[in-house]
Amino acid sequence: MAATKSEKSTAKDQSFTVKSYLFAYNAIQVVGWSYILYQLVNYYLLQGPEFRASLTLWDYTRLSVIVFQNAAFVEILNASFGLVKSNPMLTLFQVFSRMMVVVGVVMATPTAKESPGLPIALFAWSITEIIRYGYYALNIVKFVPYLLVFLRYTTFIFLYPIGVTGELLCFWWAQRYAKSTSVWSVEMPNAYNATFSYFALLWIVMLGYIPLFPQLYMHMFAQRRKILGGGASKTAAKKIN
Repeated sequence: MAATKSEKSTAKDQSFTVKSYLFAYNAIQVVGWSYILYQLVNYYLLQGPEFRASLTLWDYTRLSVIVFQNAAFVEILNASFGLVKSNPMLTLFQVFSRMMVVVGVVMATPTAKESPGLPIALFAWSITEIIRYGYYALNIVKFVPYLLVFLRYTTFIFLYPIGVTGELLCFWWAQRYAKSTSVWSVEMPNAYNATFSYFALLWIVMLGYIPLFPQLYMHMFAQRRKILGGGASKTAAKKIN
């Protein structure tokens, strides 16, 4: 049965609505991560030692990091409902790993808040996300400058290892605290007859980086060759999300 004029209009409106929503989400994330990058620059380069002595980096960036990093949970829903072409399981892992660092490590322990890995991770995350979300937003309106495509598929070469280093340092500082306390752990006997070790969880996640990081890193190189290598055109690059 042929679609009615009303049905065609509804489908068109829905497509416009979805595109508007995705553009707004990505644009807001660009603004948010740009602000986090500004906070890093302001904290370490523009302010004096008195400012840093009175306020930790986490206290200064806490609200913006919690809001914009945890907002990435929306990307799992977008992939699951087919609003974007991303693999839902890959998106789940990528988002969960970041949320684990923010919620499960930095927010959960006082030592991770003081870890040298925090500014390292925030630096790598902010630049990566400004480029990534900017690419996604402009891709929706079919106007992606080739420079942005190049940055999208090149800066990961150094930013990804830097970010992972920062994340692992946060985990390391957190496990030192968890080892000396029973924070977030459940010991027997208890009503549920179950046990849980937060310290063990941190180590499981850290060790999980060993097999997963090389796979994801090589996958990114494969994507780079697909987009930038082999004579790929700028037009083709715009179509890859």
